[in-house]
This record gives sequence, structure tokens and C-alpha cells, in this order.
Amino acid sequence: MPRISPQTIEQVAAANDIVEVIGSYVPLKKAGATFKALCPFHREKSPSFTVNPQRQSFKCFGCGAGGSVFRFLMNYENLDFPAAVRRLAERANVPIVEEAGGPGDEHEAGAGRLRRRLLGLHAEAAEWFHKNLTKKEFAAHARAYLQRREFGSETANTWQLGYAPEGWDVFLTWARGRGYSVEELIHSGLVKARDEEAAAAALASDVASRIAGLRIYDRFRDRLMFPICNELGEVIAFSGRVLRADAEGVAKYVNSPETPLFTKGKVLFGLDKSRRAILEAKTAIVCEGQLDLIRAFEAGVKNVTAPQGTALTERQARLLKRYADEVILCFDADAAGQQAAERSFAALLEAGLSVRVATMPAGEDPDSLIRRGGAEAFRARVGAAQDFFDFQIERLGRAFDMTTPRGQAQFSRRMAESVALVGEPALREAVAGKVSARLGVPAEAFRALVRGLKPRSNHASRADEAAAGGAVDVTQGESPKVAAPAFQSPPNAIARLLTLALREAGVHALLRAQPDWPGRLARVPGSELLVRVLGAENLRPDEPASLSAFFATLTSAEEAYLSARLLDPLPDPAEVEAEAEACWLWTEQYDLGRQVASRTSRLRLPGLPEAEQTRLQKEVVDLQKRLADIARLLSARRPAI
Repeated sequence: MPRISPQTIEQVAAANDIVEVIGSYVPLKKAGATFKALCPFHREKSPSFTVNPQRQSFKCFGCGAGGSVFRFLMNYENLDFPAAVRRLAERANVPIVEEAGGPGDEHEAGAGRLRRRLLGLHAEAAEWFHKNLTKKEFAAHARAYLQRREFGSETANTWQLGYAPEGWDVFLTWARGRGYSVEELIHSGLVKARDEEAAAAALASDVASRIAGLRIYDRFRDRLMFPICNELGEVIAFSGRVLRADAEGVAKYVNSPETPLFTKGKVLFGLDKSRRAILEAKTAIVCEGQLDLIRAFEAGVKNVTAPQGTALTERQARLLKRYADEVILCFDADAAGQQAAERSFAALLEAGLSVRVATMPAGEDPDSLIRRGGAEAFRARVGAAQDFFDFQIERLGRAFDMTTPRGQAQFSRRMAESVALVGEPALREAVAGKVSARLGVPAEAFRALVRGLKPRSNHASRADEAAAGGAVDVTQGESPKVAAPAFQSPPNAIARLLTLALREAGVHALLRAQPDWPGRLARVPGSELLVRVLGAENLRPDEPASLSAFFATLTSAEEAYLSARLLDPLPDPAEVEAEAEACWLWTEQYDLGRQVASRTSRLRLPGLPEAEQTRLQKEVVDLQKRLADIARLLSARRPAI
């Protein structure tokens, strides 16, 4: 798989001043040579969040977060590393250069080119559809529809709503005029072939004549268009709503098919705009349709999103888990909406989310409720949302005949099936007790019924993750979704060496020039991070962009630790190398001390040959002489170790 080149990472870091980037999210106040703010990652009353413009790093001394501009964006926007790089590259207009990753690179490169072309096509198409809606006479009835639904021009501009004209090939003609090939248009899903099997065969054969001979037409015709964006705000698909009330036998909504850009089950509508509000609230309100979401968002309820269909998929649930701890399902009050809530529950619970259900008044949806009663009416419904199990008890209680033993047994089994989805055993037992009390059945009998049902796994398979297209090159920083291994702070002398090597190019070079420095540090516990710093041949400590690129290879814990080291005080310039040498002597002292202990231990072994005893005794004497020399050298200036 291609990976972003180190040169590009460094260019992106150099082009994005960390003060400007963080300042666009958090109000910063100058404090001497640094900037301070209330930390955006935890609640605090006095500012402990520091931004260092000289080192292009941040550090919070309250919660411990810290690192480069990439880490800030990863933490704040809940992005993985490649997405953070791309976001900052776009901000600074730096082109992304990817390196080949091994066998199959030619195919990957071709896929990358196609993806870029399709992203360009979708961006241009969204602009064209939007211009049609706002400017063209033939879209007057689309504008009238939005006015009837009380959506103004500002909303249309914010969400880039558009209009696909009537006619079989209006879009096709426009896109061909923009230089897009028939092959690209079919891959985009914005057009479709009359014979889809022939189209698939032609694309697979890659024979130009067969592709050119396909009869194709516009997928979206006379529809209000909703651009569907990924988390970076890039348009990757569309949803088109029918406008004419007399359009019998026509689907109310038509969505883009699955394409190289778009997989319906892994994208949530509006998440590119709402994810920050969801992250702050730790709660996602899931609506059923695009207009419901837009109405709520424009009314000030911004922690909303919507699936590309009715029920949430496992992939969408895992995506929500990146931002929220709780999901409130806000589907329509009809039977289809309630069934969608039930189908969504399993996926959400497997992702580790708690679930509540907000019921709408009969005949209402969030759009109509807000229009009639305002945002407060909607907020009241959301605030009164039931725990899913309470919702399920009421729903199934109406579905089964509770006056008969058969109905009661069916009811209990269906509830047990829901409870069995809870993966955590202790929580499952607690929920089973609560539900059995609501059902009025013996707790142990209901728990036995639950235990007889096999709980589904709370963890998606690797194959499923790969199918979701979520693979990330983990050599470039860990994703915020991946738990980093425990990080142990190194000894004080090693910590000082880290500070000096990261901030002084001369010290970095001095330590790398030490004979067998990797072997020495391999024998000193807690030196793993220093080995990585010294092993980075291209690291230039005097260039912040180079440091940021190096930080991109670390875990969040390692990066937070080193960001603190960048703020440690330095000795006088004339003393820098002397302190580094003293700390390096400590590593030798530690190494020699372990060697003395090892040989002394061997001398205690019974039956050791006399020659072996003599050799070990001599080695111990020599090692102790060197240790005495080091002690005298360190006595003049001993680092805090």
C-alpha cells in the first residue's frame, strides 16, 4: 500500500505553523516565548496547555497530551495520521507525494490515479449541481420545493444542495465536455450503462473500443441532490430525492452505487460537519434522513448524523465509536423506523456504545417536529430518550400476546436475544436483572435464558476492517483508534540525553559517534526511545519540521513524553556537550556495574575451574578500576540520575 513520503510529511509540517493551526481551534494567549490556553482535551480552570512556536510542539501538563501539529489534529479531530497529514496538506496547498509500498505498486498507483480523478469529478459535479439549483430557470421547481420545506438559500449553500436536470444525458454531456472519460464516469456511479453486465465486462477487459461502445445515461435525473462527503469533507457520492409528487413507481431517494470512493455501509451523512460537536458531547444523535439531519443541525443541534439507509451497519457503528460513548437513535415513529432502531442496536452495542431511543410523535419526524415546535421540542424528545431495553420492552410488549404463555415465552426470548448482545459479562448480568424485573419473570430463569444464547463478538475481524478500506500504515504514527502499548519513562540520565539530542544537533552527532552506541544502550533499560532518536539519521534537531516528521513515527505516549523534553531547561551553551558526556558516562557506569554483578554471581557457582575463577576475578578488578575512574569524572558534575 502506498505511504506518504517522509519528505512530504516534513514539507507539510514546515508549511503549517503550530500556533496558527492550534489558534484556529483554541484561543491562545502569549506567555513569554510560548503560548498558553485551557487544554481542549480535558476540563481545567487554569491553563496548563502550552504551545512552543520555536520547537513547533504542544504540551499539556495537566492531562499529559503533547506532540507535533499532526498529533494535535489527530487528537482534536479524532483522525488517523494519514488523514491528519492530508488535512494539513490541503490547508497549506502542499501536494501529497506517496511512495510505493511493494509488489502490486503499479496497480496501487493506478487505483490512486483513478481515485484522484473521481474526487475531482465529484467536486466539480457538486459545484455544477449547486449552480443549477441556485441559478438555472429549469430548477425553479426544486427551489420551490425547498421553500415549501422552509429551507433557505443559506442552508442550500452550507450543504451545497444541488439539482440534477431532466434528460437522459445532460450530466453526461457536461462531464464529457470537462474531459472525463466514459470509463471514469462509469466508475463514478454518476452515470450507468443500459447493460450493466456488459459494462462490468468492458471495464474488466480494459478494451477501449468496448468501453466506448457502451450505451450510458445519467443516474440522477430531475432530483434534488445531496452531496455525501467523507470525514475530510471531500464529496464522494450523492443522494438524489425525487421532486414531483406524481412520479409514480419512482424511488423516493436514489443513492450513488458503491464505487472506488464510496461504500454505503461505512459512511455517515453529515459527519464531516458534526463530528466535532459529537466529540464534545460524547453523544451522537442518529436521524433517519438527510433533511432531518440538516434541519436539526441548522436549528443548533449539531451532534447529529445519518446513515446511508435505514439501519446502522457495524462499520458505521465503529466509526461513531471514534467520537461518542452514547448514541441516541431518532428514527421515524412508524414500524419501519422502529425496526431500523432494533437492527441498529446490535451493531452499536458490539462497538461498545450505549444506546437510547428518542421516539417522535405519531406522524412526525425531526424535520416536521422542529418546524412545528422549534429546536426545544426536538431537544426535549432527545432528552427524554429511553434506554434501548426499556424501548424494546414497550415495543415487543405490543407485538406479542402477553395474555398467553406462548406470547410470554416469545417475548422473553426476544428480550434475551437483545440482552445477549451485551459483550461485557458483568454488564450483561446486570442488564439481565433489570430486564427480568421489568418483565416480571424470575431473574435466574431469565439469566439462564440469556446464558443459553451465544453473545456476539464485540470485535470486528481484521478481514472486515480490510474490506472497509480502513487499512493505515501504522509506521506513521498510531491511529487514535489503536491502543498504544504502555510507555515507561526512562531513567533521568537517559531523559537528559533525549532532551539534549532532540534540541542540539551537536549532541545528536556526538552520541551517534560513540563506539557501539546501539550495543551500549541495548544493555541499559529504558533506552529504547533514545535508540530511536539516535537511529534517525535524517533527524535534524535544529529544524522543527524535521522533528515533527520524526514525531510522526512515534506512539502518542512517546510523543507526549518527548514534547515535555523539548520544554526542559538547557545548560549554558558552553556546558551542553559536557553534560551530554557526563550522562553518557552514566550509561557506561550502569553497563559496567551490571557486568561486575554478573561475574561476581558466576564466581559463587560451586565447582568452578580455577582458571575460570582467576579470569573472572581479573575481569572484576579491571571493571572496578574503570568504575572508579568514571566515579571521579562524574564527581565534578553529576547529572541528576
